[in-house]
Amino acid sequence: MATILQSKSFQRNLLFSIGGVFLLFAVCFSFYQYQREKEYKIDILHSRLQMYNYEMVQTLGEDSLTNDHLFRDYVERHSMKGLRVSIIDKEGQVVLDSYEPQTDSLGNHLQRTEIQQALHDGNGYDIKRLSQSTHETYFYSATRFGNVIVRAAVPYSAELTRSLQADNTYIYFAVALTLLLGIALYYITHRISRHIGYLRAFAVKAERLWVGEQGSEMEGEELEHELKQRLPNDELGDISHTIIMLYWKLRHSEKDKVRIKRQLTQNAAHELKTPAASIHGYLESILDNPDMPEDKKKHFLERCYAQSERMSKLLQDMSALTKLDEMDDKHAREDYHPVNVLQIIQSALDDTALQLHDKGITPSLRLPQHLEVLGDASLLYSIFRNLIDNAIAYATGASRLDIVCKETECEGRHFFEFLISDNGPGVAPEHFDHLFERFYRIDKGRSRKLGGTGLGLAIVKNAVAAHGGTVTALSTPGGGLTIRFTLARF
Repeated sequence: MATILQSKSFQRNLLFSIGGVFLLFAVCFSFYQYQREKEYKIDILHSRLQMYNYEMVQTLGEDSLTNDHLFRDYVERHSMKGLRVSIIDKEGQVVLDSYEPQTDSLGNHLQRTEIQQALHDGNGYDIKRLSQSTHETYFYSATRFGNVIVRAAVPYSAELTRSLQADNTYIYFAVALTLLLGIALYYITHRISRHIGYLRAFAVKAERLWVGEQGSEMEGEELEHELKQRLPNDELGDISHTIIMLYWKLRHSEKDKVRIKRQLTQNAAHELKTPAASIHGYLESILDNPDMPEDKKKHFLERCYAQSERMSKLLQDMSALTKLDEMDDKHAREDYHPVNVLQIIQSALDDTALQLHDKGITPSLRLPQHLEVLGDASLLYSIFRNLIDNAIAYATGASRLDIVCKETECEGRHFFEFLISDNGPGVAPEHFDHLFERFYRIDKGRSRKLGGTGLGLAIVKNAVAAHGGTVTALSTPGGGLTIRFTLARF
């Protein structure tokens, strides 16, 4: 109920705010249009009277404007209904007037609005002013010609008032358009508020499910299904759906993190249990048998040392993975510097030369002369060292280890693509997707006998990702395993 009320409140506020702005704009525009149209009609009337003044001057000539006979003859021949024409000098005195033959009683017109405008600008007008001589209301239009001013006036009758008024048709049109837009705005705000209501309901239920963990996973699936059914099939629905999907991905991601941590803890405990139990058993045998032959005691101690080495390696690998998981890519890459990968590869091969020789594996390199990336030297070393160790440990019967690099481009970015291949027995394709998982073993018993921790390829995957690359496993043509990975080019 609260969600519905808040949704309606949001719709009302949105509708009033947008509608109020639009209505204010419509009123201001209507007022502006009304004034503009009114001024336009006044300008038309003023222009008509100005035309009359110019035609009179053109016909009579400026020198004959003060000729009473010619003036009255022209006005009589070019008369308009209610038209009154006056000739006024620049001092404001009326020289001739078509209504009053005796102009002395008309007084001085110098301060009249239209006269002042004509003297200053060449022409002017005044609207709806009462004549002192006829006691009628006129519209005046005056034009200056040299030392005299010709002024034409028409009565401000009801007919003229109607003609000067702005046409109100556009106001009706504006009102109708405002109503239509108001309906459309209501529909749009209703849709937006409906989506917000959906998302708010989802947020409330999701928070209760997340924080309180009320209900089971089935309840979460029902919530997702319910919202999918309610979401409209439009752009806003797509946005809402995307937000919901992001929530579920985040929730599942958090669950995956918890599952991985739990699994890592369980696997680590399991992996550490075996060497710890072996060390305990050997030491217990030595302590319980003080007369044990020295050669047998030495053998037990050597086995204890080997198991402690295995535990140490496992703890080191787990520490490396933890650091990679907690690494902030942005800040970590700020500390990166140019690294010569050729030297890293050669160092890894030198450190494993004895093991490679014992296994009968000959390394083969096909690398560009300049191979430099921006990264962390220790992480890059762990990539190649773990891949070489993996080949030594599991590529039984392999005779060569090929390390190939070529430049490639993907989506405008340049990479170095590495292929590290052996010609050993290889791995079945169904294991490829799991090889880089932590503690994943193809043959668990055999892997432990060989001393592997099950974390080497997981470290490779995380170290490659820390350098902006990807890693995959492939079958080597002719038999064997190929690890393909990329590093962002410096």
